[in-house]
Formats: sequence, structure tokens, C-alpha cells
Amino acid sequence: MGVIGVQLVVTMVMASVIQKILPHYSFSRWLLCSGSLRWYQPPTEDELRNLAGKQKGPKRKDRKYNGHTDNKPLTVPKDIDLQLETKCITEVDTLALYYFPEFQWLVDFTVAASAVYVITELYYSVAQPSGEMNISVVWCLLVLAFVIKTLYSLTAYYFRLEEGGARSLCITFAFFFFVKAMAILIVTENYLEFGLETGFANFSDSAQQFLDYQGLESQGPISKLTFKLILALLCSLIGTFLTFPGLRLAQMHLDALNLTTSKFTQTLLHINFLSPLIILLLWVTPITKDYIMNPSLGKDSVPLMTEQTYDTLRLWVIILMCVLRLAMMRHQLQAYLNLAQKSVDQMKKEAGRISIVDLQKM
Repeated sequence: MGVIGVQLVVTMVMASVIQKILPHYSFSRWLLCSGSLRWYQPPTEDELRNLAGKQKGPKRKDRKYNGHTDNKPLTVPKDIDLQLETKCITEVDTLALYYFPEFQWLVDFTVAASAVYVITELYYSVAQPSGEMNISVVWCLLVLAFVIKTLYSLTAYYFRLEEGGARSLCITFAFFFFVKAMAILIVTENYLEFGLETGFANFSDSAQQFLDYQGLESQGPISKLTFKLILALLCSLIGTFLTFPGLRLAQMHLDALNLTTSKFTQTLLHINFLSPLIILLLWVTPITKDYIMNPSLGKDSVPLMTEQTYDTLRLWVIILMCVLRLAMMRHQLQAYLNLAQKSVDQMKKEAGRISIVDLQKM
């Protein structure tokens, strides 16, 4: 243990857990297949025929007009008395889901990385090692890389569609987030406590020392304007990746609110939806930090907490918001699964006929 290091041992053990245990006891698979989520089964052709009062007759020769076969699809009335049957999601059902392998790997690896992070932090708080690299940072960077890879795959799918609406929407949001990021980067550190100025100064000093040690003459690795421009482009790219997931999340939020009748659950859903904004406001100095660090209580201004305590509070808020989002996940997923019944109810209000194939795809 003393030769190879505690952090390396933790990494090797967690790698073995990922390889041997997680394929059999997957947290991501439990989230979907624990029995709390139900999906609507599409009706079969025979069921639709019986509801429409049509009997399946013997095969007849298809009519031909000018050498082309007249093979019209079977249709049923839209106001048909159709009741969809529900079924609990099982592991077999997940095999047909797009991007389920990516979802399973991302969630399970995130759980493993979180365990490595907690164990490493406990090791640092107890042993207080010096001169060791915190290997949990590497795990966190790997999680971030897998997230970006998955979001890139989703965005690339929309770009490959023949219809240009999705592609145009992504490009529009990319320009929107680029302009928004440039506007935010102009704001000084007195209002937005992002630490960009301090981080850029530390990066420039470290890079300059490295260049001087190598015997290279340079004015610096990069200018501040170029640094902020790269950050704006990165924010624009991330905003593009989050365009369609964000729209889907907003729709699931509305559907989940209509699905539940409990005021407490609806309040939690609202907090869950606004959690990114709540976390962001903790770094806006005039809105939160000034009121907590320097509150106006009469003539004397007594801070409610120290700077270190406020930083700890922000970390705990992030953890609580993550737990809340995980707890509200089932409500939102069930709201998404209910879109099939919602589409059928909307179809019954319309007049006309619909093909069986289109009805089964709803």
C-alpha cells in the first residue's frame, strides 16, 4: 500500500468494480427497471381491426395501374375507442432504447467516480498527504468527457436529419449563447464571482515560469482577450449541445406538473427545474453574497457566516440540488412515457382516419 499509494489502490479497486460488478448490479438499470415506470404498449393490427369492426379477409391480388401496385395502407377512424395497455419497464425493453448503452455507462461511471472522489477526499482529510496528485480530479474530468461525448452524439443526430429545422435551431442557439457568454464575460468580478481573473493570472504565471525554465522567450501563453474568446466559443458549443435536451426537459417539467396533484411534489418539481438558476445566483455577489456576508441589520453590519462557511454552503446546495434532480427523475420520465396516451387522447378529438402504422408509431 505504501509503495503504490492509496489513490492508485482505490482506482484499481474501482476499475475492477466497474468491470465485474456494475454489469450485474447497475444503478442506471435500476433507475429504469425498478418497477415504478410504466410504458404504453402499441396496439396490434388485430386489435385495431376488431375495434374498427373490420375483419381480416383473404388475400387478394393487388390492383395495378400503369405498372404500379395499388397497395393502400389499412386505416382506422381517429375517434376509435382505443385504450392503451401499460407495462412495467423491464431489462428486455431497454434493449430497444436508443442511446441506452451510453446512458448506462455514463450513469454507472459517474457513480464510480463519485465514490472515488469521496474516498479520496476522506484520505486527504485524514492523512493530509503532500506532493501527491489528487487522482479524483482525473475521474471527474473523465465524467465530463463522457458527458460531452454523449451530448455531441445527440447533437450530431439532429444535424444528420434531412429536415433542416433542427439544424437551424442548433445554429441559432449557438449564436445566442455566444453573444450571451461574451456579455457575461464583460461583467467584472465585483458582480460575478467566477474567479476568471485570478485563474487567468495563475495560469499565465505558471506558463511563464515553465517557458522561462525551458529557456524560451515569450510575452505569455495567451492574451486575456483570446482567453475570453475561447471561453465564449466553448460556452456556445455547450449551449448548442444542450439545446434539444433543454427543450425536452422543459416539456417533461410541464407534463410532470400536470401528472401530479400534490402541491408538495409540484413545489419540488419547480425547485428542480430552477436548480441551475438557483446555483448560479449563489455566485452573483449583489444578490446573495452581499446579503449574507454584509447584511443590513440596523446600524451594525454583522456577517452571518465567514467566507469559508459560505463556500461550504454553496457546495452543499449543489449536492442537494443533484439529489433533488435524481429524486424527481422518475416523475419526469413517467411524464415522458405518458406522451403516447396524450397523443392518442389528442387524436380522438380529431376527425378523419389514420393508418395503423402511424398509429402504432405514436
